[in-house]
Amino acid sequence: MTTDSRIRILVGKVGLDGHDRGAKIIARALRDAGFEVIYTGLHQTPEMIVTTAIQEDVDAMGLSVLSGAHNTLFPRVLSLLREKGAEDIVVFGGGIVPQEDMPGLLAAGVKRIFTPGASTSDVIEWVRENVPHRRTEERNHGTDPALR
Repeated sequence: MTTDSRIRILVGKVGLDGHDRGAKIIARALRDAGFEVIYTGLHQTPEMIVTTAIQEDVDAMGLSVLSGAHNTLFPRVLSLLREKGAEDIVVFGGGIVPQEDMPGLLAAGVKRIFTPGASTSDVIEWVRENVPHRRTEERNHGTDPALR
């Protein structure tokens, strides 16, 4: 794995939920830990999140969902990543997710869910241990001359 500063993470608020304090705290903590962080702001659709993630060439996405729509929004983001050939972007999340919903989300491809009370140091440690740096050249199989 490469240095943390090369790891790019999108922190996104997907859906109609208007509470972004936790997402901003996580974004700042990741930035302060040396990661490159892109914060999308509120009210993003899954399509907007995935488009931004691909355009920004991120290694991971941390999605915050407090609205109760996690069983719809997380799978939609994962589906779009597969459709766009970007399924190697690590997706993790946080928010109000009942324990009984976690196995289904993990089976769908979410790598980790952080619930209220998780510390920023827990998130940072998990990212360091579980998010490899994606190389654009590898992802594009060297087909884009601008990336060589």
